[in-house]
Amino acid sequence: MAEKPARGSLLKNSLSAEWRRLLRAAEERLQVCAQLIAAGVTIEDPLTTYIGPGVSIGEGTVVRPNTTINGRTVIGPGCEIGPNSVIVDSRIGEGCRVIASVVEEAVLEKGVQVGPFSHLRPGAHLEEGVRVGNYAEVKNSRLGRQSLVNHFSYVGDAQVGANVNIGAGTVTCNFDGKEKHQTVIEDGAFIGSGTMLVAPVRIGAGAATGAGSVVTRDVPAGAVVVGVPARPLKKAGTEAQGGQQ
Repeated sequence: MAEKPARGSLLKNSLSAEWRRLLRAAEERLQVCAQLIAAGVTIEDPLTTYIGPGVSIGEGTVVRPNTTINGRTVIGPGCEIGPNSVIVDSRIGEGCRVIASVVEEAVLEKGVQVGPFSHLRPGAHLEEGVRVGNYAEVKNSRLGRQSLVNHFSYVGDAQVGANVNIGAGTVTCNFDGKEKHQTVIEDGAFIGSGTMLVAPVRIGAGAATGAGSVVTRDVPAGAVVVGVPARPLKKAGTEAQGGQQ
């Protein structure tokens, strides 16, 4: 009867197999980095950079340390990615900057800036020149050209026009406990800091909300609303009226 292998031998063989697997993975990862570097991509620290084999990165892009890029991600030329960023299954256009942020199943057009410490969730589409500041989150929303989402803001299930300013601390309140609802912000609107947009709601073109407003009704184009709940700003000799349903 054959003797059973000693427990120590089994453990040693198991560890050896795991080391071989890890070494193969490290070699494959470094090969991907080497191919990208040869194609004109700058990878500052290949030892802390994880790039999947299905990723495409354009010439002149800089990938900074502690960055992970996976899935079928396509990154254009002249971008700055990282440090400390995670990008999965996303399309990033020319000249974008993603600093210390997470981007998942999102589209960034030319010249978009994200971060640091922001999160683009599935369905986020940022058009050319959009800026998303510190500690902001965008989910299932389209942001028009040159719009700004400042720090500590949440934009979810929204359609945002061009040249919109979304002030710090703004929240699209899209979930009523049962269903998600959409927020629409038209071109040139100004959303003051700390505004709560209770969906479904529409902010008209060129309209503005005062800081700390809670908007529960549609705001007409060009109107200015303030307060809790938000109402049109009083003008001399007139009474404030509620917003349109």
